[in-house]
Amino acid sequence: MLQESLKARVKKLAMPIFVEILLIMMLGAVDTFMLSRYSDNSVAAVGMVNQLVVLSFLVFQVIALGTSVLCSQYVGAKDDKKVVQVVGISLVVNAVIGIIVSVILFTFSHSILELMGLRPELMSDGLTYMRIIGTFAFFQAVSMTLSAAFRSANKAYLPMMVAVVVNIFNFIGNYAFIFGKLGMPAMGVEGVALSTAFCRGLSVALLFYLLFKKHIRKFPRAYFKPFPFVELKNLFKVGLPSAAEQVSYASSQVVIVYFINKISNEALTTRAYIMHLIMFTHLLTLALGQGGAIVIGQLIGEQRTRAAFILGKYGVKISVLLSVSFSILLASCGGFIFPLLTDNPEILRMGTVILWIGILLEMGRALNIFLVNSLRATGDIYFPSIIGVLVMWSVAVGGSYLLGLHWSLGLIGMWIAYVFDENIRGLIFVHRWYSLKWEKKGFVKKY
Repeated sequence: MLQESLKARVKKLAMPIFVEILLIMMLGAVDTFMLSRYSDNSVAAVGMVNQLVVLSFLVFQVIALGTSVLCSQYVGAKDDKKVVQVVGISLVVNAVIGIIVSVILFTFSHSILELMGLRPELMSDGLTYMRIIGTFAFFQAVSMTLSAAFRSANKAYLPMMVAVVVNIFNFIGNYAFIFGKLGMPAMGVEGVALSTAFCRGLSVALLFYLLFKKHIRKFPRAYFKPFPFVELKNLFKVGLPSAAEQVSYASSQVVIVYFINKISNEALTTRAYIMHLIMFTHLLTLALGQGGAIVIGQLIGEQRTRAAFILGKYGVKISVLLSVSFSILLASCGGFIFPLLTDNPEILRMGTVILWIGILLEMGRALNIFLVNSLRATGDIYFPSIIGVLVMWSVAVGGSYLLGLHWSLGLIGMWIAYVFDENIRGLIFVHRWYSLKWEKKGFVKKY
């Protein structure tokens, strides 16, 4: 029986993470839904660009994931000096990486969108959005690192508070710049991009203020002389393979979006709406996965592997139950939701069918979200990444081409491929967790 103290630790972390993730998702959802009042084409253009931007942002996950795993284990081991070292190194490295990514996204935006085959009628909106969002991508790099540092130190409520403020400013900015309200010009896609970029900058400023006020008041030079190359090495040791799985997922989605682009504008727009809707079905699972991983990492630092194993079993059951329940609720409401977004009959037909298929998909996704986070937290880094790359590209991408294009089942066929991908990976990770092969892969014991 899982001790009540462990459940309480997870809940204490998961609830503010839940609110933060909800509000971060709301940023994208609000952009999409407010743009839907502007035009369906603008939604399709922004949806395709965001897939590319998300892929580039996953480069920042290399350091952010390493920060989360290492800090969680060091917090469990009560090694404050190493926590400061890891956070300091992470901020500098991710800021540099962020600036490089910003330059690439701005400079090569047109070439990248042409390579993706973005339709000519969508190119103007897509290019405008990508150049603005890309220019300020470095804000996201720093923000992700700061959030990881807070969460691993049991201060998840701080980035949650920042997300509340940022969402308020984003809604006001969208309202003003998309539709030309509050004395501002009507700028459409350009307006939503400017609003998003400003809010990301505001988020970084607030997170830095809270970092020095509530978590790490200073970074003593003595902690970095001699330079802690071991921690830098461990950041990449954890982050690179961990991020590889997420980069693989995002890359596979870019390829699948390329396939969808060959079907129709309606298919692209439907996917954009669906992706924002289904995010809310696994929102609690994401929060549980991240909160559970932090507690599991701390338990590994405390040398309590049996408690970590029991917590993992508990989290998997709750995650699947929540995801499936919310998926059924969403599918049941699909016939009411889609008419609020569009009057295009093809989008209405595809969207409502896909929501029902999504019930099976979310069952597998829940397993993946919780168990991949948990395995990483223990230090079992390579196995989830290898399985992720192999199955995503063979089943998700291969199946999408076969079912969606070759057998002409379109977007619905591609969603069926997603179902097989998520569930195959999920079952493999369940077996891995029960095998206990992750027990001796932690970092703290080395020091």
